[in-house]
Amino acid sequence: MAQPTARTSRVLLAALAAIPFLSGCRSCRTAAPASSSSGAAPSAPAASAATTVRPRHPARVRQGSVVGIAPDGDVLYVADEDASVLHVVPLPFDKDQPTRAIPLPGRPAQVLPLDGEILVSVRDPGLLLVLRPDPEAGLVETARIALPADAWGIAVSGDEKTAIVSSAWTHQVSSVDLATRTVRFSVDVAREPRGIAVLADGSRAYVSHLIGAALTRIDGIGGDAPKVVRDAFPAAPLRAPRGSRQLGEASLGYALLLSADERRLYAARHAFGAQSSRGWAGEPTVDVLLPRDDAPLAPAARPDAGTALPWRDLDPDRDRPFLALPAIGAFAPRALAWRPREGTLLLVGEGNGVLFELDPHALDPSSVPLDSYPLPGCGAPSGIAVSADDRTAYVFCRSTNQLAALTFARPGGGLDAGDAVRVTPLGEGPRDAQVAEGRRLFYTATDVTLTDVMSCASCHPDGRDDGFTWLHDTGSMFPTWTFQTSAPRGARRQTPMLAGRVETTGPYGWLAESKTLTDRIVAGFRLHRRGWWSNYSPETPKDPTEAPKARALAAFLRTGLVPPPRPAGELSDTQKRGKALFESAAVGCAKCHSGPSFTDRAPTPLRLPTRDAGLDDEDDTPFEEGIVGGYRTPSLLFVGGTPPYFHDGSAPTLEALFEHNGDRMGKTQELDAGDRAALIAYLRTL
Repeated sequence: MAQPTARTSRVLLAALAAIPFLSGCRSCRTAAPASSSSGAAPSAPAASAATTVRPRHPARVRQGSVVGIAPDGDVLYVADEDASVLHVVPLPFDKDQPTRAIPLPGRPAQVLPLDGEILVSVRDPGLLLVLRPDPEAGLVETARIALPADAWGIAVSGDEKTAIVSSAWTHQVSSVDLATRTVRFSVDVAREPRGIAVLADGSRAYVSHLIGAALTRIDGIGGDAPKVVRDAFPAAPLRAPRGSRQLGEASLGYALLLSADERRLYAARHAFGAQSSRGWAGEPTVDVLLPRDDAPLAPAARPDAGTALPWRDLDPDRDRPFLALPAIGAFAPRALAWRPREGTLLLVGEGNGVLFELDPHALDPSSVPLDSYPLPGCGAPSGIAVSADDRTAYVFCRSTNQLAALTFARPGGGLDAGDAVRVTPLGEGPRDAQVAEGRRLFYTATDVTLTDVMSCASCHPDGRDDGFTWLHDTGSMFPTWTFQTSAPRGARRQTPMLAGRVETTGPYGWLAESKTLTDRIVAGFRLHRRGWWSNYSPETPKDPTEAPKARALAAFLRTGLVPPPRPAGELSDTQKRGKALFESAAVGCAKCHSGPSFTDRAPTPLRLPTRDAGLDDEDDTPFEEGIVGGYRTPSLLFVGGTPPYFHDGSAPTLEALFEHNGDRMGKTQELDAGDRAALIAYLRTL
């Protein structure tokens, strides 16, 4: 009898994890829920022989990505955000064949090739571009549709007549009539909407967010009276820590993907509450929602259950439950795609150059990796497209400016021995070598000098923030759920925004403890390496690569990150009133929030109105030894888009901040409701 292969063992393991949705062998997965990417529109009837009408080529997929293939399969398009171009790559792929770069009016986020035209979302100014292939020019613009700023995700209905576009920073979702090139509506949603999945009949859209686990559902997307609903969707509930009262927190919701039969919706994100034997700050996950009733497929573990599931065990060294099943290493999940003929999911994360193949039938697909394919030299993989024959996956490597083409050499299996991933350069990247190195480091999660489990972009996507608050004790950082079942310690620290806020000189850090940005980055290396899993200590020999890596990162943070869009135009009368209040000596906001970044960067004593029960008590003098004088005045640039507020994240909104502020920061206690509203309106313009 033949010995089982490693792949066979993985499939058997997958079957156990998929109970009651058994995985089985690949040949048994021909009826998998994925016959095409995001449920491509059905083919049009064949044209009559008597007509000369060109046959319709429906879109290969109905969701945008950084990489997309034309419906007829002869061209690959790559949205290069950093260079503000759309790369046109002829297929079949030949790394020596010339490619073409088409300049765009702004930074593209996603591309979606349709029948005879290409949709491209542009971040700033917010646009949906409609382009037409041209044999001489490459692409010709046929429409430019204005959208709320920071347009990002795209998806279309099955008839390809309605496009849904998310605008990240302005937290809007828009419906576009592609026939008339007009915007039907734009609705306000939660922070940082990104991935979109649209039902084929055009009745409903789902939207994921960079911040938080909940999805936004929008009904009636083809009309002018949409209904917006928030769907609770806990992240990785099967891998939540025992006894945790904060289940399902998530970030990095870049990607959603529907099965072809639309019975399942897959969401790739980072689950803060997911434990494994490796991670200290959660795990990447792919969670499954059932659109028929918007219920999660995986059941939530009971908070009081120590070993609620048969494959969960206890780690004797830490006395905490973790999955005995393998956990994928797709750090900072970024893109999903189908291998339609194989019926498997493909996933890449920005944090490492690996393409993962997952079983879509599992309760938790991210715990059932069928295969992993290294992409040598690929930095920050950010998009996937799959060829029509299911044999080749194309991945754009953002931080190394490369296109990787990985060929699945034999049906139902991985690469044959000796086969290599073909790579071609796309664009030049930063001309400054130090900035280029800083960009590579910003996205990588596999550098042991940084953390070896998280990247800078994991907590600072786009240089912004994850909206999360961490427990911070002397020299270490933990997720907020870490001490909920043991003796609490530490104090809360929210993730700060970086883009547009680090151009000035020091000091840096919430306590103004780092003189320069480079010093702060080095302190961050040590902070993120010193959790309960680590052997690092102050006596550990100094890493000689810390300083040069920190300098490279500082150069990139100051020149490579693009700040969010800011409102244009004249201030309204209300905003002008708020500006006058802000600058008045009687209110005193501008005393500390001064200069172009609206901060004097000086530490100021601050007593908060509330305390965290059971955590370290903070007063005017922070608890860290040797640090006195209070908290550094934070910048107010882009403050309207960065809740929660205070260093501990205790104020969920600007309104809540002023309601409980009293006279701790400026003299706001005597302001009436109208003046407070005016002041908040002005702050949102900064």
